[in-house]
Amino acid sequence: MNIFDMTIHELHAALKGKQISSREATVAMLDRIETIEPQVGSFITVTSEQALTAAKSADERIARGECHLLTGIPMAIKDIFLTEGIRTTCGSRILNNFIPPYSASSWEKLRDRGAVLLGKLNQDEFAMGSSNESSAFGITRNPWDTTCIPGGSSGGSAAAVAARQAIATLGTDTGGSIRQPASHCGCVGLKPTYGRVSRYGVIAYASSLDQVGPLTRDVADCAAMLEAIAGHDPRDSTSVNTAVPDYTATLKGGVKGLKIGLPKEYYIEGLDPDVQRAMDAAIETYRRLGAEFVDISLPHTDYAVATYYLIATAEASSNLARYDGVRFGHRAEADGLLDMYAKSRSEGFGTEVKRRIMLGTYALSSGYYDAYYVKAQKVRTLIMNDFIAAFADVDVLLTPVAPTPAFKIGEKINDPLQMYLSDIFTIPVNLAGTCAMSLPAGFSASGLPIGLQLIGKPFGEETVLRAGYAFEQATEWHLRKAAI
Repeated sequence: MNIFDMTIHELHAALKGKQISSREATVAMLDRIETIEPQVGSFITVTSEQALTAAKSADERIARGECHLLTGIPMAIKDIFLTEGIRTTCGSRILNNFIPPYSASSWEKLRDRGAVLLGKLNQDEFAMGSSNESSAFGITRNPWDTTCIPGGSSGGSAAAVAARQAIATLGTDTGGSIRQPASHCGCVGLKPTYGRVSRYGVIAYASSLDQVGPLTRDVADCAAMLEAIAGHDPRDSTSVNTAVPDYTATLKGGVKGLKIGLPKEYYIEGLDPDVQRAMDAAIETYRRLGAEFVDISLPHTDYAVATYYLIATAEASSNLARYDGVRFGHRAEADGLLDMYAKSRSEGFGTEVKRRIMLGTYALSSGYYDAYYVKAQKVRTLIMNDFIAAFADVDVLLTPVAPTPAFKIGEKINDPLQMYLSDIFTIPVNLAGTCAMSLPAGFSASGLPIGLQLIGKPFGEETVLRAGYAFEQATEWHLRKAAI
């Protein structure tokens, strides 16, 4: 087996058994990146020297018998995570040459376990997008069909796993930005419960919605990554101080007697026939495994997209005010302070970011705050209550991740509303603050991956991972590889 085809668990066994060194694994991955990158565009920055140095340290740790599951594993992270001494752009021209003075907590936890950083991954600018077409550093292409988008905003994170340029990656999910690209690229992606993973050192888009999560080849790897990055962080005031379970230990519990909810609002007219067939087949698989199904309703689902695009843009308007050309980032040549502000932001931000800043500023403006932002927060509470009511009767929910498989590059870039609607099944989870996972569940007639979404109770990642693992073991979708 090629090194770049291995899972975390497979490579760990080879490293621990001294069949391979971390340096050899890292060199193989860097060679793979060099070969595949022109076709995919997953990376913004490749950190070859740092990776080889980290691999040397990992080999020394392994020689001393200090071999954590992630020690020596080459991985990559979305370019939204601050990395001390390594350029961090967030996919934006305004941060083109920004070198952070400290690192994000989630990357620190992986680094401290001996993980090797291959580089920083492409993304929609400031995580605003569903297709990875808004990056200032070029588009990322879907490894299954390079004429198609990989999903967004963590498109580089999903594409790097699917193209086998990294063993695992980290992304962020504000409205579906881990799950939707995971679905489109045929990998596993988990959005944890809000507060489960620290947001410290993650460049903020919408602070009440953003959450960090892993993208991996299979569910077991996903459990291992989550276990490593989860936990309380006093540097993040939204981090919840609750124990982190041993996610890997509970994977094999099966789903016999598990109650799975099917929300009628997610099985709608207009759902792509290939997606519907994949969902029907998944339901039958779970029935054979002994799960029970319950029809449920999430009645405020129709309001989720509008609610999200008021709350998220309002928070973005506030968060992105710091990029003014004064303290860090791009500064334009200008006559006077106000002109410098205007030119720096005009030159630094792309079209989609400007659109969302304007939407959010309008929603927060005097005379409109109550009519838009406050009302959206009230509807958000109703959406949260829908989930609370549903979970009184079921253990997890089973839904599509996206209404269609990956679409063509350029197909929706000039139609923002259609682009926003591609996240219709993922956005409610972020508004509710609960957890959800995408895992491979089939392919379209044209050979594009289709993901299944499992939504869990708040801090119910154990159940979601167990249900996902049972499905994965009963199917072979996750074993298919993009022929790139």
